[in-house]
Amino acid sequence: MDAERTRAVYDALFGVYGPQHWWPADTPFEVMVGAVLTQNTAWINVERALARLRERAALDAEAILALAPDALADALRPAGYFNVKARRLSAFCEFFLAAGGLEGLSALETPPLRRDLLGVKGVGPETADDMLLYAFERPVFVVDAYTRRIFTRLGLLEGDEGYEEIRQGFETALGPDVPLFKEYHALVVRHGKERCKTRPGCVDCVLRSACPAV
Repeated sequence: MDAERTRAVYDALFGVYGPQHWWPADTPFEVMVGAVLTQNTAWINVERALARLRERAALDAEAILALAPDALADALRPAGYFNVKARRLSAFCEFFLAAGGLEGLSALETPPLRRDLLGVKGVGPETADDMLLYAFERPVFVVDAYTRRIFTRLGLLEGDEGYEEIRQGFETALGPDVPLFKEYHALVVRHGKERCKTRPGCVDCVLRSACPAV
């Protein structure tokens, strides 16, 4: 990754969209639940599922595990794939409690914490990194489909790199900076949803002058 261009993209996006106040959650545990539920769905659906879940139980691991499987699945229905997500959330809650909760997990260094999160059924690299960055305040850059799309179009990625290569490229280019990583990821998501879609809206794109795909 070209460090100067990578930083310039951030500056341009921040200049247009401003601070995104992401991740919207009241507790680190809620961030982690949201990270599990947001797989393959829009955030608005996650918010609906979280609201339904709060109606049925306290938003903590013990209360979630106390719900009957069908009741948990029904609560998560707005998030889509609700039976799968109920099983994944239960597996995560079991892991969370076995690891000593937030205190136990926070005591781990980032590499073993990331390894342990990836060992939970249904937690892939993007979900684990969402948790690391937004719940544990670790300097880990989150890569998603928007990241790959935008930065491939900008010529900063070839398009066939693996997740880890892209993540490490951003972390090297930007240096370890938790607030920057949080804001950058949120801005990439915003831009990917509003401008750099599958069919891009290039006419009024703030990155247009630096984009060879135009």
